[in-house]
Formats: sequence, C-alpha cells, structure tokens
Amino acid sequence: MDDLSAPLGQKRPQRAATRWLGKLGLNRIPVTPIQALAGGLGLAVGAVVLWSVAVDDPLGGEPMVVVAAKTGGANAADPAGATDTKGNARRYDGPPPTAAQPSGAQTVNIIDGASGKSQQVVIPVNPAGPGSSSGAASAPPGDRHLLEKTRHGDVPRIGADGARPSTAYARPLAIPPGKADAPRIALVVTGLGISTKATNDALTRLPGPVSFAFTPYGHEVDQLVGRARQAGHEVLLQAPMEPFDYPDNDPGPQTLLTSLTAEQNIDRMQWLMSRFQGYVGIANFMGARFTASESALGPILRETGKRGLIFVDDGTSSRSLAGQIAGANNIPFAKADVVIDNVPTAAEIDRALGRLEAQARERGIAFGVLTALPLAITRVADWTKKAEARGFVLVPITAVAIKAKSS
Repeated sequence: MDDLSAPLGQKRPQRAATRWLGKLGLNRIPVTPIQALAGGLGLAVGAVVLWSVAVDDPLGGEPMVVVAAKTGGANAADPAGATDTKGNARRYDGPPPTAAQPSGAQTVNIIDGASGKSQQVVIPVNPAGPGSSSGAASAPPGDRHLLEKTRHGDVPRIGADGARPSTAYARPLAIPPGKADAPRIALVVTGLGISTKATNDALTRLPGPVSFAFTPYGHEVDQLVGRARQAGHEVLLQAPMEPFDYPDNDPGPQTLLTSLTAEQNIDRMQWLMSRFQGYVGIANFMGARFTASESALGPILRETGKRGLIFVDDGTSSRSLAGQIAGANNIPFAKADVVIDNVPTAAEIDRALGRLEAQARERGIAFGVLTALPLAITRVADWTKKAEARGFVLVPITAVAIKAKSS
C-alpha cells in the first residue's frame, strides 16, 4: 500500500528493515546506489592495506610453490634442504648461483656518463685464492719468472735476468720486403673483454698487428686474452681512472682516484694487474681528472715502468700529463694521435683514418685508437685490408712506444 492508496488519517506500514534503521537513527540519511558502491570499494581497499601491514609476506603476493625435493641438501636428515628445523616446508625463493655467476662473484653496474647507458658485468672470484692469478693461464708457463705474488694475485715484474714483460709478450716486428721505409701505423682497440661478442668480432675481423686493450671486469676475460695472444695480437690492460664527472660516470670497481694516497692507488692497481696476464703495458680507461694530476698519475706511471711495462695514453684528454711524466722518468710511452671513432659514424671514421694516414706519411709513424663498437670495427677492418696497397705497414703498439726524453 502506497501513500496515494492509503486511507486518509492512516499511516503506511513500515517494513522491518526500515523500522530497524529507524531505531538506529539511520533512516533519515540519504544513500544513493553510487555512494553505497563507493563505500564498499573503500572497505575493500582498507582491508587490503590492513592485510599487507599485518601479514609478513616478503614476496608481496607473487606466485610461489612449496615443494619437497630430494636432489641433495644440507644434512642427512633433510638431504633436499626442503624443510626447516621444525619440519615445515621452506618457500622457494629462486635458484642458487649458476655457472654464469659463480658463488662469491661480484656483479657491478658500469654507467657511461656520456650516453647514460649502463651495463652489468660479473667479476669472477679468484678461484685459487690470494697469491695466485685468475688469469695466470694466459701467461706462458715458461714466463712464471715474470710474475710476482701479491695479496691480490700474480702481477707482472721484471725478471731476475732483466727480461721485461713488454718485450716477452711483444709481437715480433715483421716488415714486408721492400717496405722498410714505408710509413707505419699502430692501431689499438679498447674496451674489449666485457662483451664476448664484441671481442669475438674484433678477433675474427682484425689482423694480428692490431693491438687489443682489455678492461679487467669481464667474466671470461682471461680466456679472451689468451685467444687474442694466440692470434698474434699484443695485449694491454686498461686501468680504470677517475673522470671529471666521477662518480656519475663510473669506470668500475678499484678505480684509481685522485682522493686516494699513492699507496692506496698502487694497491688498487695491483688488484687490476692480477685479473689476467700476458700484457705488454697499461692503458687508461677514462681518467680525464686522474691523468691531469701529477701527484696521482706519477706514482702509477713509475709503478708501470718498475714492472717492465709500457704506458699508453688513449688521447681522449688534452689535459693528460702522461707524456711529461713518462718523459721525466724515461718510461716507454705512446699517445694516440687520432681517436678514430670519436664521432661514431661511417663518414667520420673514414675521415679519421684519412688523418691517421696523413700523419703517418708526414712523420713516418702514427698511432690510432678506437673502441670496440661494431661500426668502428667494421670500418677499420675494411681499411686494414687495403693498408698495404696504400703504402702503409701495420705494426703493434710496442713498435711505437718509445722512451720519451724529458724536455
């Protein structure tokens, strides 16, 4: 019965629910369906928040599976390690380290401040422990007298007989008949060892006289260095040095810094030198700030000469004091005349190679450096095939490293 059909003077009977709301004083509150829906959603959200605070679930609701495996474990009573001390099943939180990253290995993120690109690199542990080198296999067994044990591993040294690593690991200089007076060009590819693909590309496409500079961080750097040496390439170790925008632009762990003492930097350098063996010298990896500081760079260059190695400046910083310091200490030294892929386009790389040729014709010898970019390797590989026909002789880096005289 509605209000129109009810007899005059009589009230419309109330429903039970309405009478109940009236007793609570809620029958006068207007509630629309939309408001009721919003209220329900609010209650649901509140319940989720309350549950997330009260319940300890580190996986945050991600799918998980509780299993009991029998594939080997921590003790005889529980060979799978699938239960805890109370016999409850353990939750599986992911696989253990695999062969790609051995237990104890360190993963670092190297950021290029110029491009903003980052790359994760796995630094392997030294399996033989302190006093042995993870890269000792890349040094010929007969050259053990050229290695010194340190707390980080084996590092190069001058042998008791006066033999120097820069001579022992040098590629023999072979000048083709009739080319004794031909202008000579040395090329160094930097940044190898981190990317196996880029290193394999360089190994496949570039001839033996082209020298390879390896960073110390690659997981397989020791094997790659061994392959490069077997293919006839001279090898350099790239030591990470502080750039002006450090730490925004971070070369990697054990970077040589202007804020450290000489002893601290030499200790870091020995860590770097222990990562692999068989190299003829040290090259800078970044380092515009470090190479501009005599107090920071001087001890490193003297340590380099003391260990029978050459020092190579990649020519990327006009403020570098490496030439002056090397000259004052009579350290074998070379500085790149041309950075071939400073502008990484095919046209600019070809122009840079043209400038390198011009310097070689003018001075009789020239030195160019390039990074392990696919385009740079491709253009330089094509150029090397025509170099001899154009009247040039390719030589390794030790052929252009001279003992600069102090001015």
